[in-house]
Amino acid sequence: MTSTTESQASQASQASPAPATRRRPVLRRLRSLSPSLLLVAGALAGGLAGGAYGALTPPAYSATAYVVAVPTGKSDPQAALGLAQAYGRVATQLAVLGDAQVWAGVPVSTLRENVRSATSPDAPMVAVTATAARPDLAVDMADAVTRALTRHAGRTKNATQVELQRFSRAVRPSEPSSAPPALTGLVGASAGGLLGGLALLVRPRRTAADGTLPAAVPGPATAADPHRRP
Repeated sequence: MTSTTESQASQASQASPAPATRRRPVLRRLRSLSPSLLLVAGALAGGLAGGAYGALTPPAYSATAYVVAVPTGKSDPQAALGLAQAYGRVATQLAVLGDAQVWAGVPVSTLRENVRSATSPDAPMVAVTATAARPDLAVDMADAVTRALTRHAGRTKNATQVELQRFSRAVRPSEPSSAPPALTGLVGASAGGLLGGLALLVRPRRTAADGTLPAAVPGPATAADPHRRP
């Protein structure tokens, strides 16, 4: 019975090779690749992936409109500067975007995802930038948000003593603001080359088990004995 158990165990071990044995061909192939080939392959794969991403991604256009906070006779410029910072934060809130969707012709969710506001610490000005797949839609979205923002600020003009006025309407963009395929391909090639260099660092090195023996080091030469007779 013991011999039968041993034979079954030997057959099971022969039928299912060890995982380390299965991985040996892959490791040998990885070790056999030259460093320059890994770098070139990584850069080429990254460049193709980045170029394909830039070519397949639809272009995006950005348009920016500006509003400025103007103090009244009962206020000072510092108050206008502080309120401009507050209006910059309010520009992307639901209270403003809910009114802007009527003039922009898009839902509030689209405005919330594609409209950004920015302020300056030195000037009482608010910049509203909208991004869309069409240049005319980007202009409409930016102008709609600034229009809604000025109407929202006009309701509290008597209390704040600061009036928000349009400084500049959005200009129709002539070129997309998204990265072209050449730039995305260059970025992808750089990332691919970097990954190829990292693969060189973690690549297993060849050992004697792979069939390559280390070079033999000659032993130290012994000095000749001058008193020894031939």
